[in-house]
Parts: sequence; structure tokens; C-alpha cells
Amino acid sequence: MKDEPRSHPFRDSTQDAEAARRTPDTVQTRAPAYRLAFTDRDFLMREELRPVRLQLELLKPQMVMDERGIETTVVMFGGARIPASDKVETAKTPMLADLSRYYDEARRFACQVTERSLETYGRKWVVVTGGGPGVMEAGNRGAADAGGQSIGLNIVLPHEQAPNEYVTPDLCFNFHYFAIRKMHFLMRAAAVCVFPGGFGTLDEMFESLTLIQTGRMKRVPFLLFGRDWWEKVVNWPMLAEAGVISPEDLSLFRMVETADEALEAIDRWPPVGC
Repeated sequence: MKDEPRSHPFRDSTQDAEAARRTPDTVQTRAPAYRLAFTDRDFLMREELRPVRLQLELLKPQMVMDERGIETTVVMFGGARIPASDKVETAKTPMLADLSRYYDEARRFACQVTERSLETYGRKWVVVTGGGPGVMEAGNRGAADAGGQSIGLNIVLPHEQAPNEYVTPDLCFNFHYFAIRKMHFLMRAAAVCVFPGGFGTLDEMFESLTLIQTGRMKRVPFLLFGRDWWEKVVNWPMLAEAGVISPEDLSLFRMVETADEALEAIDRWPPVGC
């Protein structure tokens, strides 16, 4: 992040943090109470400071992306366990191996989207993924294939996880709060694309659909890759038939199979008859 020029005559926090490090070592200066609040890690980690940490986690990626001039994104959700087609031997189940075709389709889609993004000098149509393996890796990899940038919104998990190697380093973020991470997925979204996946993918899909359904988020192209998968995983018609959603809610999304079909759907959104 770049340093903004000061608009006031006072010493800034960086200067005082450096000065505090040079303070003479005494019983008083070694005490935790003497530390500058904004440099005191123990203080910032306190339970009472959670609202501050939430705000920081919201602000940091927002400021970085604003400084990079990113205006709109294309969101790609999908399973972390889906392998590339040339690594199907790593799949834990035969079905995961079969789903590898969606890794390849996600990569193609991201490449084509990024080619469009380059026409805007990387300001619009920037691919954003969760920054991890599987479909997320495919999205960032496709953007790299096109020679463009992409965003990765990683999160700290109990098991070790590192960002995939294709995320643009300056746009690779790490989160503690799932809620703030999901906000950043959607804050600039010009389209949302959901590939097969597990609990995390389902959570992201349904929260996004709920925001659109309830009018808390404007309607954007919302594409589900893999009709056969999604019709097996969710009984969409039954939800409408039971009355727990409205029949019109089924028009909030469209199912597609290929990158070309997805781009055509985005260009023609909303679907005819909606």
C-alpha cells in the first residue's frame, strides 16, 4: 500500500512507532502499559478489540484494491478438492476425478474473462477466487494464462493452507473472519460463477443468492456450472413448489456447462423472460 501525503502538521504514527523503539530501556518502558496501543499486539488481540479487528480486515483489502483501481470483479466459487485433469490420480474419489473437467472449464473461463479485463487496463472484470487449490487455483491460473492480474481471498484454517501460486502477489489477502471475506467477494462483483464444491461453496452460493433475493445486493449475472451436478445437489423445483422460495427466485441464476456459454449468458443477462 502506498503512503498518502500528510494533510496535517502533526507527527505521523510511523515516526512515533520508530521513536518508541529507541526509547531507553527502563522498568517503566518495558511494562505492557507503556506500549503504543497501535503497536501492541497483545492489546490488539484482546476480546474487546474484535470490532477494531473487523474494521481493519474490511479496510485493508478495500484500500489496496481502490489504490490498484479495481472497479469490478468476476467472482469464482468452487471446490478446493477438485483436481486438474492432469492430476486426477490425486483425487480421493472417482467422482472427484470426474469433476476435474470443471477445473479445466474454470481455467478457460478465467482466461477469457481476463482477456476482457485487459481491455480495461485491469480495472474491470478482474477474477477473484478464494485463493486456494482446486477450482480457485484454476481461476487464478486462467487469469495468469491471459497475462492479467487476479485476486485471491485466502483465509486462515486449522490445517495448513497457502495461497495458490497463480494469485497476483499484490492482490493476495488473508482473512480471519469468514463474514468479512465474503463481503469482499461481493463488494465489486459484476458476475458470480459457482462451480461444484462442498460446504464452503454451498455457503457462498446461498448467501450470495439470499442477498440478491432480498434486495440487499443488486442483481448480477449468477451462473452455476454443471446442470447435472446442481440438479442432483439441490432440488430447486421442490423449493418453489413447497413455497419456501418464490417461483421467480429460480430466475436469479442460470445453469451453464462451458466457458463460452457462461460468457454468452453474462452478455445477455438477464435471461429472456425474467
